[in-house]
Amino acid sequence: MENLYWIGLKAVPGIGNVAFRRLLERFDTPEAVLMASPTVLGGIRGMTPQVIGAIRNGEWRRFAEAECRRLEASAARLVTYTSHEYPKSLFEIPDPPPFLYVKGALRSSEQSIAIVGSRRATAHGIMTTRKLAEELAYHGVCVISGMARGVDTAAHKGALQAEGRSIGVLGCGVDTVYPPENRPLFGEMADKGCLVSEFPLGTQPLAENFPRRNRIISGLSSGVLVVEAAEKSGSLITAQYALEHGRDVFAVPGNISCGTSRGCNRLIKQGAKLVDCVEDILEELPAGFCSAADTPLLLQPPRTFALSPKEAAIFELLARSPLHIDDIISQTELTAGEVSSMLLHLELKGAVTALPGTHYAVAG
Repeated sequence: MENLYWIGLKAVPGIGNVAFRRLLERFDTPEAVLMASPTVLGGIRGMTPQVIGAIRNGEWRRFAEAECRRLEASAARLVTYTSHEYPKSLFEIPDPPPFLYVKGALRSSEQSIAIVGSRRATAHGIMTTRKLAEELAYHGVCVISGMARGVDTAAHKGALQAEGRSIGVLGCGVDTVYPPENRPLFGEMADKGCLVSEFPLGTQPLAENFPRRNRIISGLSSGVLVVEAAEKSGSLITAQYALEHGRDVFAVPGNISCGTSRGCNRLIKQGAKLVDCVEDILEELPAGFCSAADTPLLLQPPRTFALSPKEAAIFELLARSPLHIDDIISQTELTAGEVSSMLLHLELKGAVTALPGTHYAVAG
């Protein structure tokens, strides 16, 4: 029943990701939002008469009930941003989804590198991608990509070949196999890795979905590696997101006469790290990881904790930068007492740490 209200609130026209999380700061649960009176809703910033009317007319319920039936039939599940499973790195991006549709094992924290590139990759690009993905997986690094043709497919297959972890982020519903020739890979990813999407079940792979998909690829990763990309490749959008999200950007250099190399070569000229072996990536991983070629990476204990909506509001702010307690109060819908209480709860969970001068930061 809980899924009904999460899906229903997201389905209300005019309620995007930011408004969704702001409403939960005030009401704690999606059900409480959807059952609230127009008068109470009218006191919330951004709640226009049109949005309140869309909540009250109940159209959201019909969609949510049908979506819950589809969810059960698809063997997928919903992971909300309050769940211990929800990847905490997504709180670092400006527009994290309130929930993800998931097939497979999603971990809230793991060392990961995204590999992206051309759908029309050359044989050399495919070979390079598989080799790097295998070596990353061997060292305990999860490989993230977008399940598209070319470089994406090679990245997932390389990681699975090395018996490692791989996450596929889709620009369609998790019940939609695209491209169709990847049906066996979809099954293997759900069994041995993970498939995730923020789009409702049945969503088709429309062109406008992929830029949004790319921000999730970046948000889940510690860095983004571009193997082959033309000058106007969608992979460069992912690289741009990575820069905005504070992630490392890596690129494999290519033949200056080859169109699929121009995007990578330009990234290198702009400051991306040139990669010609896996050690070029491993040495940029956080301190405490071992990058010796014959020794798997020693992973830090993952940050696995659930969050209330109020705690999530504060954690999301601190995931982007440390803040003074007064700034936290001014940037949320919470009172000073609620912020103090939530900060204490987050400290006890090991999620945040207090700094001098009543500043707070996400625990390292």
